[in-house]
Amino acid sequence: MTDRPRGGMAALCAAQLTSWGLLYYSLPVAVVPISEETGWSHTTITGALAAGLLVSALLGVRVGRSLDHRGPRSVMTTGSIIGVLALLLVAWSPNLVLFYAAWLVAGFAQSAVLYPPAFAVITRWYGPRRVGPLTTLTLVGGFASTVFAPLVALLVDTLGWRTGYVAMAGILAVITIPLHALLLNRAWSDAPPTRGSARATAEVRAVTRSARFRILQVTMAVATFTLFAVTINIIPMFLERGMSYGLAATALGLVGAGQVFGRIGYPQFARATSPRARTATVFVLGAGALWLLALLPGPAWLLIAVAVLAGAVRGCHTLLQATAVSDRWGTKNFAAINGVFVAPMTAVGAVALVAGPGLAELVGGYPVMAVVMAALLSGAALMALREPQPRPAPEAP
Repeated sequence: MTDRPRGGMAALCAAQLTSWGLLYYSLPVAVVPISEETGWSHTTITGALAAGLLVSALLGVRVGRSLDHRGPRSVMTTGSIIGVLALLLVAWSPNLVLFYAAWLVAGFAQSAVLYPPAFAVITRWYGPRRVGPLTTLTLVGGFASTVFAPLVALLVDTLGWRTGYVAMAGILAVITIPLHALLLNRAWSDAPPTRGSARATAEVRAVTRSARFRILQVTMAVATFTLFAVTINIIPMFLERGMSYGLAATALGLVGAGQVFGRIGYPQFARATSPRARTATVFVLGAGALWLLALLPGPAWLLIAVAVLAGAVRGCHTLLQATAVSDRWGTKNFAAINGVFVAPMTAVGAVALVAGPGLAELVGGYPVMAVVMAALLSGAALMALREPQPRPAPEAP
């Protein structure tokens, strides 16, 4: 466990709130005015964010290695600077090709400043006491849309979307660059020496190439994909169930509230269960919620209650993902191993943005799409139940 700089935890929380708000949620908020001005479809515009997230997934492995060897200051500060440049490119982009290029650049920033690198830093700081701080970080990050969606909407309405993105770039620069540059470790006191990098690489590969790692990685990716694809499409699904648009939109907001509740309860849940039991329980509850959303015709209050349960499962899943590697393989080389672990989860989360509506159109509606997702998550739950009990995991020195 490495010494924590004073103010480091608060800096990470504030930077996560801002980075998620501007590098992720800003585009869904601005999609309508961008579409009205450019003529690009909503799906095409959202696809730019998905493309950036795929870049983030690919780069996450290298970012993890850099965090282990260089410390967080240079990695996350560079990510913030690239994020500022990306938002400026979004504002300037004169055509769809360059608009997509801007969000690909944003993907570079996302890989260095969003949850996975922050989880790695907190795990390094707090070691065995990591669950509480990780919960705090995700609770703060969970309010990113609440804080920044109205602000982004105000900027876009007042200034237009292009000038609005220039303003967002300024906000990102003013908040995140100094926080990362001044309040994070310049280097780890126990960073592995360069001459030992070959040994560290071999240790990382021994974990990431094991069957147990790959099975866990696949099941977690399936859970990410299915839970996100269904919950993000609650509004059209509930419209097909006969709800009004206003009530369906309220249900989507309550999914977010459910995520907060799930994260609040996770530390106690973690203390009372083993890693295998936690994973299996979250997957079983998630599969149950998806089956109910797929098959229940109503009433509306019951469907909304199930949606809140699905949100709580998603909230737990975020922390389950953050701790899955350290719970099983300890914190040594954590950032590098976790970078490999979360890459497919980031990728499928990006794909789920467009896969849910696409699959619903293919199979004949959102409830049928939810049946497919529930079946996939049920299979992942069965695999999780069969996971071997891990040996005690060593913590980093």
